[in-house]
Amino acid sequence: MILQFFWRSIVNFTALAPKNPTQPTNQPTNQSFFTRASELLCNLNLEVLQVVPNLKHHLTPWKSHGLKFLNPFKTFDKANTALEVCQQLFADHRDIYHNFIPIFTDGSKSSLSTSFACVFVNSTLSFQLHSSCSIFTAEITAILHALNQISSSTPDNYIIYSDSLSALESMTSLHRFSHPLTFNALEVHDQLACRGFSVLFCWVPSHVGISGNQHADNLAKSATSSLNSPVPLNDIKEYVKIKLHSNWQSRWNLKETNKLHSIKHLITCWPSLPHRKLDTVLTRLRIGHTRFTHRHLLLGEPASLCTACQCQMTVLHILIECRQFNHQRIRSFHSSSITLKDILHKDPHPQPFTF
Repeated sequence: MILQFFWRSIVNFTALAPKNPTQPTNQPTNQSFFTRASELLCNLNLEVLQVVPNLKHHLTPWKSHGLKFLNPFKTFDKANTALEVCQQLFADHRDIYHNFIPIFTDGSKSSLSTSFACVFVNSTLSFQLHSSCSIFTAEITAILHALNQISSSTPDNYIIYSDSLSALESMTSLHRFSHPLTFNALEVHDQLACRGFSVLFCWVPSHVGISGNQHADNLAKSATSSLNSPVPLNDIKEYVKIKLHSNWQSRWNLKETNKLHSIKHLITCWPSLPHRKLDTVLTRLRIGHTRFTHRHLLLGEPASLCTACQCQMTVLHILIECRQFNHQRIRSFHSSSITLKDILHKDPHPQPFTF
């Protein structure tokens, strides 16, 4: 904090005294926070992104919040149920609710895009969302658009089919941390109910040959038109986290000469050892910096050489390469042909500490 205040004072001083002879050397070395943040948003394709406003939804305890949805497949396990049985169950369900107009919704997410689709009796719609949107956001957005489309029609009986059990379940039990679009969907549903509409929801399994669901799935995957809609904050946070981790991994892939890179190719969180001293030793072995191999840098001495091989002492040389330690290598690791990754990986070999 003191250094930050110092450099801020220097900048202010030179701005007030442009003829100060020290000004050329007192220029700020880093870009401002807002400049760096703007560049980051641009690199992540977030510079024009709108965020779903964090509105306060008052959940009154004397009013029922949420709704129930139909599930004619509740007693059947999809993995152990034949496609013909699922199709017959849906046909029986439609016989019961034949006076309800069917609407099928679906969301899709790939590594490049997020999209959704709605299939009505005489029309369809499909849009791409921002790639930061989650699959859950795509599913609940599809339901919301189906409700909005219903609101422009005359009052009637409708039933919305979705293969997202999580989206439907989120509408049955609201709380203050619920997805913001869930509140929007239920608000539209309540408005429709007040206008005389009867709207039901029903879960259907995906990829079992239900034509409406299959059509919605294909439309969602092939959507090309973009919809500039706000994105929930949690989706943006997760998207930024994934992108930053991906950039970090890309930079790490270029560090082929780094000692740790030969052991840890992927940037993931490895578990620590329960004993702190052993964990410290393991970390030093992994990064290749130990007191024995690098103390010459602190003492200003020449690097230590192996008496047998006449090469610089390194963790790699001691544990893997040096021929004078073959006996200890076989005794500890039961092999003379091993790599550092074999003994220092995520689940390290227990013997390096006694080598």
